[in-house]
Amino acid sequence: MNFQTRDFIKLVWHAIAALAMIAASGLVVFWSATAERQASARRDAAASARTQIEQRLRQVRTEEQEIKARTLQYQGMEERGMTGTERRLEWTELLRDLNAQIGLPGISYELGAQAQLEPAAAGSPAYHVSTMKLQLHLLHEEDLLNFLTRLRQQASALTLVRSCRVARAGSAAPAPAGAQLTADCQIDWITLRKASVETRP
Repeated sequence: MNFQTRDFIKLVWHAIAALAMIAASGLVVFWSATAERQASARRDAAASARTQIEQRLRQVRTEEQEIKARTLQYQGMEERGMTGTERRLEWTELLRDLNAQIGLPGISYELGAQAQLEPAAAGSPAYHVSTMKLQLHLLHEEDLLNFLTRLRQQASALTLVRSCRVARAGSAAPAPAGAQLTADCQIDWITLRKASVETRP
């Protein structure tokens, strides 16, 4: 078989055509891979955006529920007279009334200055607390539980018992006649009112 020049030229053209087809196929593969990556990136971006939107919606719903809960809590406290300025005179009268109702041998108390529990934005409601040192002379331990239960139910404030120490009457200081026990308690009286707004000259 004789291999002539024109056969060589034909082979060259066939090789060039084959290379061109291989190059075209490579470009198609490259373009397909690029398009797939771009589509994947778009899908990921869309999924991320959807996740962010869903998270924001959940956050909005949570904030809405918190606002409703706080509104209901404020309304409940308002109905019980727990909002606004503290009512010290009313509180002391309640203590005397409970003392008489239960028939305790004696009671004494000291109410400290009111303080704001935590910072609040100007005009926003804020919790305020007044701490009371309360001493009760008791006939028996049930008197203390009865007193604290009625206090929580009737007080125009949230009452939080921080501590209560019960001892035999007369062990530390003289006690009224008939007293068997003495209870020294520390109670927080908590009210809700608007934070004071500082005025500038």
